[in-house]
Amino acid sequence: MKRLGCVMLLALLGGEAAAQVDEARKARCYQLAEHAEYYLTRFKEGSGGPNMTVLGARIDCDKGRYDQGIRALEKELRDQRISIPPPPG
Repeated sequence: MKRLGCVMLLALLGGEAAAQVDEARKARCYQLAEHAEYYLTRFKEGSGGPNMTVLGARIDCDKGRYDQGIRALEKELRDQRISIPPPPG
């Protein structure tokens, strides 16, 4: 019985740690999306509007595909020679 309690406690802590990691990836994804939108969106008339890669990555963030969104945003920022901000926190 004692062993079962330890296993359940470890599972609970593992789930909590996984949730923290997920929240960190979510925050990073949205941080990069905002950074990229600020530097890569063109607002002048006839300028082409939003960056489609950034929009697609934002959709990935919205759907919980944080790793995909982060990779796409980091690549786009690097390709455009824009510095990547350090992770939040």
